[in-house]
Amino acid sequence: MDKFTTLTGVAAPLPIHNLDTDKIFPAIYLKTIKRTGLAQWLFQEIRFRPDGSENPDFVLNQAPYRQAKILIGAENFGCGSSREHAPWALLDYGIRCVIAPSFADIFYNNCFKNGILPIKVPKEVADELMEDAKKGANAVMTIDLEAQTISRPDGEKVHFEVDAFRKHCLIHGHDDIALTEQVEHEISGYEQKAQMQRPWQFGMTQRGAPSS
Repeated sequence: MDKFTTLTGVAAPLPIHNLDTDKIFPAIYLKTIKRTGLAQWLFQEIRFRPDGSENPDFVLNQAPYRQAKILIGAENFGCGSSREHAPWALLDYGIRCVIAPSFADIFYNNCFKNGILPIKVPKEVADELMEDAKKGANAVMTIDLEAQTISRPDGEKVHFEVDAFRKHCLIHGHDDIALTEQVEHEISGYEQKAQMQRPWQFGMTQRGAPSS
């Protein structure tokens, strides 16, 4: 996955409490395991009208926020089902960071595994950032993962906490597959040792030749 070091971009305000994953990515579109092309269905039920036209009241359809890279959300962001398509669709749209007072656990974990940084901040801080995000084109923030800071539009910096291991993975672009590949030598060594000790489990004779 792409590395996350610093991110500067417009932050879009999304003050919807208990925003569930079905609102983020409707279940009707769970017909693919591809991670691209999903942005077209992101927030489909609230981003578009029944006739398919854009809902002008939805924040991502408004000019300052069409290119938003950061979302400022409300409590319990990403609740509901565990679908990984929700962070996939956010990432496909261009969202790399979501800031909220609290997240649903599975959505929170899925974000880290897919290159999105979810940041938990106290409610009063989230409220201030929400007001910043309402400034339209001036709602530019910078996220510095190494320093663990959010730079507000006025220059003030807000510190946030993040798990050290997850921070390391994001900075270096390591998803679960990349982490596994880092210990490929140890895995190969274990497999070779296991084949020698228990050849019958691998369909081999004691001498290492395939069994008939």
